[in-house]
Amino acid sequence: MMRIEILALLALVPIVSVFLFLVILRWPAKKAMPVSLIVTAIISYFIWKVPVHIIAAASLKGVVTALEVAVIVFGAIFLLNVLKESGAVYTIRRGFETITPDRRVQAIIIAWLFGSFLEGAAGWGSPATIVGPLLVAIGFPAMAAVMLALIIQSTPVSFGAVGTPILVGVNTGLKDAPLVNDHISSLGVAYDTYIANIGGQVAIIHGIIGIFIPLFLSAMLTKFFGENKSFKEGLQIWKFALFAGIAMTVPYMLVANLLGPEFPSLIGGLVGLAIIIPAAKKGLFMPKKTWDFPKKETWDAEWTGALQLSEEQPARVIKPFLAWLPYVLVAVLLVLTRLKNLPFSGWMNSVVLEAKSVFGSEIIVSSKPLSIPGVVFIVVALMVFFLHRMKASEVKKTASDSFKTVLSAMGALLFAVPMVQIFINSGVNAIGFASMPLVLAEGISNLFGDNWSVVAPTVGALGAFVAGSNTISNMMFSLFQFGVAENISATPLVIVALQAVGGAAGNMICVHNVVAASAAAGLMGKEGNLIRKTLIPMTFYVIFAGGIGYVLLHGIGFNIGTLILFLVGLFIVGNIISSKLSAKKEDKKPIAS
Repeated sequence: MMRIEILALLALVPIVSVFLFLVILRWPAKKAMPVSLIVTAIISYFIWKVPVHIIAAASLKGVVTALEVAVIVFGAIFLLNVLKESGAVYTIRRGFETITPDRRVQAIIIAWLFGSFLEGAAGWGSPATIVGPLLVAIGFPAMAAVMLALIIQSTPVSFGAVGTPILVGVNTGLKDAPLVNDHISSLGVAYDTYIANIGGQVAIIHGIIGIFIPLFLSAMLTKFFGENKSFKEGLQIWKFALFAGIAMTVPYMLVANLLGPEFPSLIGGLVGLAIIIPAAKKGLFMPKKTWDFPKKETWDAEWTGALQLSEEQPARVIKPFLAWLPYVLVAVLLVLTRLKNLPFSGWMNSVVLEAKSVFGSEIIVSSKPLSIPGVVFIVVALMVFFLHRMKASEVKKTASDSFKTVLSAMGALLFAVPMVQIFINSGVNAIGFASMPLVLAEGISNLFGDNWSVVAPTVGALGAFVAGSNTISNMMFSLFQFGVAENISATPLVIVALQAVGGAAGNMICVHNVVAASAAAGLMGKEGNLIRKTLIPMTFYVIFAGGIGYVLLHGIGFNIGTLILFLVGLFIVGNIISSKLSAKKEDKKPIAS
């Protein structure tokens, strides 16, 4: 039998191939992902001895998932194009200017708060496909818009789609395992209560880190898309950014611990919007100086995409209420169709397309087409036809343009998602190896031993990067993380919570999320550039979470967890102080005559 360390290195090859081609060599995803698919299939067949029919069945399952993602992307683009054609986008852009012209604040309101609300309602990475184009519509460079939309695919994700990553992901991963049942029995609690308690712990860890995500959004925006390429300009709105972080995460944590995992992100985002928009209008905690992008004609060619929006006033004037009504309808319909105690969820899930025993394997390929969030986007886009009194020819044109944009993304998606499914299903083999993800996780656990809590979030993030889903990452690794916790005499609830937190953070760099969000914003072929940027906040997230987890298990003292938290705190406070000093220097500069 091959040593676990060697197997773990071999299991790492598919992931390394993605980073090599996409991030290091900077190939576009439509070129990088087919090669990575071939590499994964070769490792699966020759090392793991996975039969050809299993590889084929897993690939087909990936193709179906890719088509579901394409529906989301099409729906998001179609909705934006319809709103652009009707003149609503112009009204929305002018509306944000009345709140504040500061792009940092606009990014926090749209990406962090509205994005969190959408994540709580829909999941599936769909908030990025809505938020990205909306930011482009109000004047953000496409690259900046997609980066911001991906960064917020973190804190709210664990409770996306009314709690699916916890209620389905963690629940499925742990359910009926004797090890888990024995532990819960010893605690004297019900299984459902234990899962809810994991969700509560996840919210506390996320909540602490999430306070700083709006600040990260702002700093990343000014560093990569500002005239001065400065983190400090983004950090200068630290009061407002931290206020926005707290406005979302406090209700988020309270809901998770008092009501359960279904609504923390949805209510957190909604309450945050209700607090922050009036505060921004009144100038509360707002920066003295307004920040904007450099002049459009000076933008780097990398920043822009195919989605072009005119800044001229359209012939048709749409009132603010009617302009925003489609997004309100999206939010309402997403919630109504996902609440299980309402009949709509049953209706949407009643249509199931399913193929069992695909190619003679035990793999089931199924889809619930009406439950895909993109269907809601399409329905609302068609409603806009009547709400905004559009011509049939206008809607037909926008549908055609949207379809062409989606086709440009399919070249990457049709290879990225099948690669993931081959990787995940490699546990069905003739040699008795565990699947590649589990072998990789076991190899890492052997390396870190009692310090496992520091790297547990990274394993969750790795699972989400590969699988493209926090829910799937939790399904794959929750039981493994639980077992490691038992082996090192750590509290399993905390370790599994760290898995879920890391799985959410991994969505920032997940390939098919990046491809989908890029396509929706009209930005293709620059996926590696985006991943290089989002690796920064993702790394911050998992390191911070690892430090919190270690302190939760071992307390504050002379240990690695306390050191991590001290360094993270020093990093945040030091940068804020530096930005304040920089702002004072700018204020003292004489005004040029």
